[in-house]
Amino acid sequence: MIKTLTFYSNYFNHHQKALCDEFYNILGDGFTFVETMPMEGFRANMGWGEETPSYVLKTYESDANSKKADKLAVDSDLIIMGTAPEEYCERRLEENKITFRYSERPLKEGFIKFFIPRLTKKYIRMHLKNRDKNIYVLGASAFTSLDFKKMFNSYPDKCYKFGYFPVHKEYDIEKLLKEKKEKANGKVSILWLGRMLKLKHPEMMVKAAKKLKDKGYDFSVHMVGEGEMRPVCEKLTKDYGLEDVISFENFLSPDEARNKMADYQIYVMTSNKLEGWGSVIYEGLNAGCAVVASHICGATPWLVEDGKCGLVFKSEDVNSLTEKLKKLLDEENLIDEYGEAAYKKMHDKWNPLNAANSVLKLAEGLMAAGADGYKVKEPAKEYVIESGPCSKAPYLKNNWFI
Repeated sequence: MIKTLTFYSNYFNHHQKALCDEFYNILGDGFTFVETMPMEGFRANMGWGEETPSYVLKTYESDANSKKADKLAVDSDLIIMGTAPEEYCERRLEENKITFRYSERPLKEGFIKFFIPRLTKKYIRMHLKNRDKNIYVLGASAFTSLDFKKMFNSYPDKCYKFGYFPVHKEYDIEKLLKEKKEKANGKVSILWLGRMLKLKHPEMMVKAAKKLKDKGYDFSVHMVGEGEMRPVCEKLTKDYGLEDVISFENFLSPDEARNKMADYQIYVMTSNKLEGWGSVIYEGLNAGCAVVASHICGATPWLVEDGKCGLVFKSEDVNSLTEKLKKLLDEENLIDEYGEAAYKKMHDKWNPLNAANSVLKLAEGLMAAGADGYKVKEPAKEYVIESGPCSKAPYLKNNWFI
């Protein structure tokens, strides 16, 4: 049974807090989050900073904290390795103790890094040296498993579904959907929210809105965020004559952003493959939105079931995005149908509490199957998780939806 769990990462932030709170609720003082560096100023200014809970250990504050983190790496029943110094993992694996590596897809930028000797050496140290030991991957992307297979089959049959787990908000979903419709004032309301960077392609929302308006559809689009693409989107809106359709709002804190999602009927996520996970997809589904998401975002294949709780479009294809939005505008009943199914999926499975319990169940299952040996890949049968967090991650190609 897992009594002590230590989670190592660079810094503690709102993407991790809800999951960590659940670990602490289950394990009490048996749970520790080890923070290995202070948060960058620009992220703290975006609202990423959190009040530090009692379970956070900051190694950079004292030698005593650093030594405690070293000891926990070996003594804990289980550790989860995020972005943190590899030494913690290596000390533990010398004794072949069960370890989970928390990883987005390693090849989102392609194989280019393999041509840099320093990075190749680092990869071999991190992912190949201990491939036959008791280390498993919690994939924060539907593409993590195949990427690692392409990279010398680093974790053979040892990758599991996971992700990032923001706070799960509880709603009376029927009441929420009714309120969304009332706030829309007779027009279908669409939200785009995020940092307006090139990789997130916010301009696609504007271009799709132009095509839909030209077809005679009546709707509204609200775009929230700042960044290099904001002026581009504003110029396109003016050039296309969409000022009556599209409105803009500046950056919102994480809490404000979540509340904003609860006001809109459709949430659109347009990022390309450089979006490792895409927590806004989770947040939009939790807020009862009919989510329309790019097929290549890490969260999309696991969270957005096309035609059940949202719609998936071909990444960077404006026509594909337009067609998916057109379907919702043609069949408005689907908006509530998808929104209700989306909320239920998050409420029942993809939430921090279930994710925390699933991690512990998976680890205990691997131990029960004899994880003191080198070749254990599957948990004992009674511990197998069939779907949701910590179920087995299949191999998925970039073009899975095309």
